[in-house]
Amino acid sequence: MDIETALKEAMGLDGALGAALVDYESGMMLGAAGGGRTLNLEIAAAGNTEVVRAKARTLEALGVREGIEDILITLDRQYHLIRLLSRGGSQLFLYLALDRSRANLALARHRLRAIERELSM
Repeated sequence: MDIETALKEAMGLDGALGAALVDYESGMMLGAAGGGRTLNLEIAAAGNTEVVRAKARTLEALGVREGIEDILITLDRQYHLIRLLSRGGSQLFLYLALDRSRANLALARHRLRAIERELSM
């Protein structure tokens, strides 16, 4: 599945507000879907890049040798899900913002895992 299709799949989840594929070495988006006035995906991509980098540094400092599968940020009305991927040496993550009142978090995590497996670049 290509990037555009992967992001459309993510946006097909109930409650999806926006989705992006981000290179966390550079903080640049490789693709985005959804978003809008209430969710600026470029700002979200840059900010979540810092979240991923900070968590990776913390794990390294702690001596934890496990990879990060995903990071969940829970807000009053939203879930922000960051799913880390490795593709050909690139450091990427899928970002998905969800309306908490309409989303099924377990299903969203399951679907992002499936998208990761099917994504080709």
